[in-house]
Amino acid sequence: MANTYTQLYIQFVFAVKGHVSLIPREHNNEIQKYITGIVQKRGHKLLAINNEPDHMHIFVGLNPKMSISELMQHVKAISSKFINDKKWIKGKFEWQGGYGAFSYSRSHIDKVIRYIENNKSITT
Repeated sequence: MANTYTQLYIQFVFAVKGHVSLIPREHNNEIQKYITGIVQKRGHKLLAINNEPDHMHIFVGLNPKMSISELMQHVKAISSKFINDKKWIKGKFEWQGGYGAFSYSRSHIDKVIRYIENNKSITT
């Protein structure tokens, strides 16, 4: 629609099924780049991404042409297939069924990015 302007900033948090530490640290960069591609290919702007072995944080400028649930369905399904195809773990890799989605104003972008970049799991 012409003359449409949005500012939709959403932080997503989702965990490995069972909250088990299955994402090998040596593959953090590769999985983050892959998920960045998934997000960008669907017209969203990735602002920050970070993960621990048991969960993932992504922060996006959301394109309103796609719903939050639709984006998460794509990210989780495609990235879990990628991890399984890479055979990084024994058995089948799966993300948890749900996710957290939190909206922020433009004035909070820098704080959220710093939080995500500095996120460390309690178990590390």
